[in-house]
Amino acid sequence: MIVLGLESSCDETAVALVTAERRILAQRVASQVEVHAPFGGVVPELAARAHVERLTPMADAVLAEAGLVLADVDAIAATAGPGLVGAVMVGLVTGQALALGAEKPFIPVNHLEAHALSPRLVDPSLRFPYLLLLVSGGHCQLVGVEAVGRYRRLATTIDDAAGEAFDKVAKLLGLGFPGGPAVEAEARLGDPAAVPLPRPLVGSHEPHFSFAGLKTAVLRAVETGRHAPVDIAAGFQEAVTACLVDRTARALEAFPAATALVAAGGVAANGAIRAALATLAGQHGVRLVVPPPALCTDNAAMVAWAAIERREAGLADDPDMAARPRWPLDPAAEPVRGAGVKA
Repeated sequence: MIVLGLESSCDETAVALVTAERRILAQRVASQVEVHAPFGGVVPELAARAHVERLTPMADAVLAEAGLVLADVDAIAATAGPGLVGAVMVGLVTGQALALGAEKPFIPVNHLEAHALSPRLVDPSLRFPYLLLLVSGGHCQLVGVEAVGRYRRLATTIDDAAGEAFDKVAKLLGLGFPGGPAVEAEARLGDPAAVPLPRPLVGSHEPHFSFAGLKTAVLRAVETGRHAPVDIAAGFQEAVTACLVDRTARALEAFPAATALVAAGGVAANGAIRAALATLAGQHGVRLVVPPPALCTDNAAMVAWAAIERREAGLADDPDMAARPRWPLDPAAEPVRGAGVKA
């Protein structure tokens, strides 16, 4: 089985061809950093326009690279949500149109489920159930992955996501966009103990995350003018790491069936965070599984793979599904206090 996957949930335009034997035949990701950098963050309309311009030529290029034509693929998959609704719509409608024209099945994919299953694309030994820490620009969740299509949300953010916090702190420090890699590089040069910053909810019985207060504390530290940017970056990164480790440790206790700890999403590419999670996993007697960086950030290989997993599990999806700005993995999860919750 060969699936053509399309991803356009935010500011990465991506196309990939993946087989049921876990082979990535070809893939391409087009960054929009140069489009959004002048604004210090993603502008939804500009993201959607860039997807319109790039998606179809990229699909043609990926097929050509693999030596295939559209008739050779068995199905077409695209992210149907969650994400910036205009951006999601571009990839979803493009996928539906390609499938209709080629008379192929179309499989709409939940972007979060694609992240959740992406480690199984590169690690055949990874078995259910496992604990997923999903940390990206739009999401910060801990999810018990029990099987394909069966997810139990254990924690989420009550305000902002960790990746969004990295981007805002980078902007405050004048480090540019995207913020994650820039803050990580700056933090290597600083002293994390030089700037006292809070660790929201660390030690709390509440299972969730919160990063809004930490961002405000960084703003105050910058406004004083007394601290070196490298020290602020180092202190911020250490605070985020402490929050992620503390909350993940609590989730591991609440989900004792987990055979592994999986980290996915763009923030999972951060070296300091990965090292701390590896130590935590060892303390709990489970292994840490992190996809390679190319599969941590938004990509189309994970979308195609999620479609394959769902098809092999016998799960059916509505090919006419509309774009969804919100699409929780666990619809039965209890509502969480706070505004801007990334369910």
